[in-house]
Amino acid sequence: QVQLVESGGGLVQPGESLRLSCAAPRSIFRINAMGWYRQAPGKERELVAEISRSGSTNYADSVKGRFAVSRDYARNTAYLQMNSLKPEDMAVYYCYADRADARYWGQGTQVTVSS
Repeated sequence: QVQLVESGGGLVQPGESLRLSCAAPRSIFRINAMGWYRQAPGKERELVAEISRSGSTNYADSVKGRFAVSRDYARNTAYLQMNSLKPEDMAVYYCYADRADARYWGQGTQVTVSS
């Protein structure tokens, strides 16, 4: 199974920022939406942000105004800029890429927000 390559997670203090990257290999083409889910221990996986092929975006209410998703179409890569991070943002973040016939996932990256 082809996998997306995620990077950018880490440990930060509350109020700081991180940027996640999600790169799709060239073998995955005609991508429609890309985005991120996250899963915290003991909680269900939730959609954080997504960006369509046309560039329209959608965010979870909990991250609106703090997170921004973008895409570099030439590099087949999506980015999630996370600002003003809170302890409740701590989770494993999984990126995905949708084609008409399949969804591809990244390996997940840990985001830890702690003082």
